[in-house]
Amino acid sequence: MKKINKNKHGFTLTELILVVAIIIILAGAIGIGVADIINAGQRADTNTKKQAADLRSNINSGEARLTSFGF
Repeated sequence: MKKINKNKHGFTLTELILVVAIIIILAGAIGIGVADIINAGQRADTNTKKQAADLRSNINSGEARLTSFGF
C-alpha cells in the first residue's frame, strides 16, 4: 500500500482558475480606464487645435484683440 504524502505543496485547479479570473477582471477594468484617459486626451487635443485655428484665423483677418485672451 502506498503512503499518501499530506505535505504536498502546490495549488488546486480551483485556486488557479480563481486567480486567473481575478487577473482577467482587473485587466479589463484597467483597459477601460486607459481607454477613457486616451479618449479624454484626444478630445482635449482636438479642442486645442480648434482654438489655435480660430486664433490664427482671427489674427489673419485682423480681428484678434486682447479681449479674446481674457484681458
